[in-house]
Amino acid sequence: MINVLVVDDQILVRAGLAALIRAAPGLDVVGEAATGEEAVALAAATRPEVVLMDIRMPGMNGVTATEHILAAGPAQPPRVLILTTFDLDEYVYHALRAGASGFLLKDTPPERLIAAIHTVACGDMLFAPSVTRRLVEAYTQHAGPSTATRPTPVLDLLTSREAEVLKLVGHALSNTEIAARLCVSEATVKTHLNRAMTKLNLSSRAQAVAMAYESGLVTPGRETATPA
Repeated sequence: MINVLVVDDQILVRAGLAALIRAAPGLDVVGEAATGEEAVALAAATRPEVVLMDIRMPGMNGVTATEHILAAGPAQPPRVLILTTFDLDEYVYHALRAGASGFLLKDTPPERLIAAIHTVACGDMLFAPSVTRRLVEAYTQHAGPSTATRPTPVLDLLTSREAEVLKLVGHALSNTEIAARLCVSEATVKTHLNRAMTKLNLSSRAQAVAMAYESGLVTPGRETATPA
């Protein structure tokens, strides 16, 4: 049974989501929260596997609530699935940067919502890395040079191969594609990526993509060279 915490400031939306989840086989709702503060408290009390998080709420928004929930320190933190009205909402970028596992639009069909909960509960991202890349590119291009692709000394923590792997992750390549590009095994790619993420205090591949852009490793709109 996958336990889900539903967070939305609109009572009708929240009740509808909770009813839909309770009716689905293998899912249960362990709590409902109307605010970010309630979400943080209920997540600590109920330890859900998945948090269905509204991104825009009065007071503590979904980004801040996600940060608090994932920073709480349980051995297996919940997977946060963001609900938003706009697919290029800058709040979504920040939620992914905070460690959310994916996002859904609020007009998503019920069957896709249920499938998405199962997907993130299994530890997978909800969307392909290329979708994350488009989101990051759209935000960084909108933000302009003052906030996008600024060189950062944090990259000095990485070896040259770790930085290379991080750059290719930023270009939306899978581990299999990176292994082929670098002529190494997938296990080696995973090792380099995990070490880079540990050094940079990143907890998800989405965060790694965002860091690749923020650090200047990847320039929005510029692709990697085609392999020989």
